[in-house]
Amino acid sequence: MLSKQVRLLVITGLSGAGKTQALQSLEDQGYFCVDNLPPSLILKFAELCTQSQGKVTRAAIVCDLRGGEFFSSLAEALGDLHREGFHYEILFLEASDEVLVGRYKESRRRHPLSPGGGILEGIQMERQMLTELRGVAHKIMDTSNLSSQQLRHQVAESFGNEQASGHLAVSVVSFGFKYAIPLDVDLLIDVRFLPNPFYVAELRPLTGEHPQVQDYIFSNPVAQEFVDKYLGLLEFILPYYVKEGKRHLVIGVGCTGGQHRSVAIAERIGLFLQERSYMMSVKHRDAARNRKGDKSK
Repeated sequence: MLSKQVRLLVITGLSGAGKTQALQSLEDQGYFCVDNLPPSLILKFAELCTQSQGKVTRAAIVCDLRGGEFFSSLAEALGDLHREGFHYEILFLEASDEVLVGRYKESRRRHPLSPGGGILEGIQMERQMLTELRGVAHKIMDTSNLSSQQLRHQVAESFGNEQASGHLAVSVVSFGFKYAIPLDVDLLIDVRFLPNPFYVAELRPLTGEHPQVQDYIFSNPVAQEFVDKYLGLLEFILPYYVKEGKRHLVIGVGCTGGQHRSVAIAERIGLFLQERSYMMSVKHRDAARNRKGDKSK
């Protein structure tokens, strides 16, 4: 059985979304990697990995529309893997139309579905073709706002080092609802019910990372009780995510502007995870943006 010997990751998604960078990150993590493998060869590849006598313990392949007519058989190939008892995960990479168009213009490459031009039309056609595959993906990453280095880091965090507690990596992201909810959030917390430090003049220019802001927020009994109950919930459910085989969990913490309340709560969650030896990271997506002069929080 492959599930007992080899970790197999199938990388797919939109052209220009960063599949090459993702594969390079996995190669750095010790994965045996194959780019643009025809789906008809996936089962044979899996069988060869199991016959490597332990030399291949983690493998990653990229399958995308560069395979032309071969790509249409990917669903059938994945079905063959399942019927033969092989376990696999699908990583789906995507980005906004605007970002993808910009990347193609910068690279001066043609989109595989629009060899005669019309980059946007090709992207939209590809997005529609991949809708079903996206729906069965185990992990979806939106790379619109990620540099190549950030993407490689996220891939390594999700599928690389497995030495931390339970093999589960947890990312905590604070954000402002006014700037939209992060697309890859698994668990979402809305903390807009808490008192807002924005309306305290001396706290307004600070963020939830500052002790003064944290003292203001957590001096409220409701805030402290909420955090205690939520951390208790995490302590209960995280082992079950591990048991289920989940590798990466994203916790989104949102307030209006993403500068004060969400940042403070995210920091408290990060400390909780660190104390329990989970592989974790805390990112404040919108805190810096708000400090640059946005007046509405």
